[in-house]
Amino acid sequence: MLMISRALSSTSGIATDIRQQLLSGVKTAMKTKDSVASTTIRSILSEVYAADKSTGSPVPSSTITAILRKATLRRHDSAIQFINASRPDLAQKEHREADILAAFLPPLMSDADIDRVLNEVIAETTLDGDSRKILGQVYKAFYSKVDKSNVDTNTVKRKAEALLLNINA
Repeated sequence: MLMISRALSSTSGIATDIRQQLLSGVKTAMKTKDSVASTTIRSILSEVYAADKSTGSPVPSSTITAILRKATLRRHDSAIQFINASRPDLAQKEHREADILAAFLPPLMSDADIDRVLNEVIAETTLDGDSRKILGQVYKAFYSKVDKSNVDTNTVKRKAEALLLNINA
């Protein structure tokens, strides 16, 4: 895990493709004989290749990021289920895999940036009509400006609803 993090952080200032990071991560894991890391990263690469095959062309980094976030969330959920079933050994394995995958994820957009973009979007949106329809317009405009894989959708939903309530109040 530490070796993978070092390999990722030692990349130059040029933003590298997440696919390349995953490939170099699996190579590093294989060289260090870290079977858990190599198996985990290979499973993600398998999902990426399946997505490539279904679209007929290589998927963009945003799709790979979404795959990574979903896989990390799945592993956290599995760990919770294992803890509830009194299987801390399996929960620890799931947490380790989630940590390995988290090393490849770009940071989420900050709350301040989300607020700024939401305020811009709300200022541009006409606020008359059904509140659900307005919320849908806000989401559509927000996600046209921001890649969905770079934000926590629950945070966006909560903040958008709060901002619209403040405006309507």
